[in-house]
Amino acid sequence: MCVFCKIVNGDIPSTKIYEDDDVLAILDLSQVTYGHTLVMPKKHVSDLIECDPETYMKVMNIVKKLAKTITEKCHASGCNILSNIHEAAGQTVMHMHVHIIPRYDEHDAIDIQFNESKKVSLSDVQNRILN
Repeated sequence: MCVFCKIVNGDIPSTKIYEDDDVLAILDLSQVTYGHTLVMPKKHVSDLIECDPETYMKVMNIVKKLAKTITEKCHASGCNILSNIHEAAGQTVMHMHVHIIPRYDEHDAIDIQFNESKKVSLSDVQNRILN
């Protein structure tokens, strides 16, 4: 059984900030920034890509509500909402979860950068995706 399933079942303690029949939100142990929260479906789904539409909507509705609340109550200037999918993207627990990471300024403990990579033909990319 995965670690998040154990948390959902109450076998591992967590600091809950939201719970209903289908969704659980807990404070991330790492607290990369103050208020860092994980939102997950209670049923085991490996990642966002594999998630059924109904479960996805339930999770994302809670993500939206909590992101607003956390940003306001923690006096954050903004937040990042992200879900890592597969190990290559940094997923370490193979149970779908969405991070809400409050942001306070450009010097907080998370650094997300979009660096320029090699030039590609956008039409080639478009063709690969659409065909």
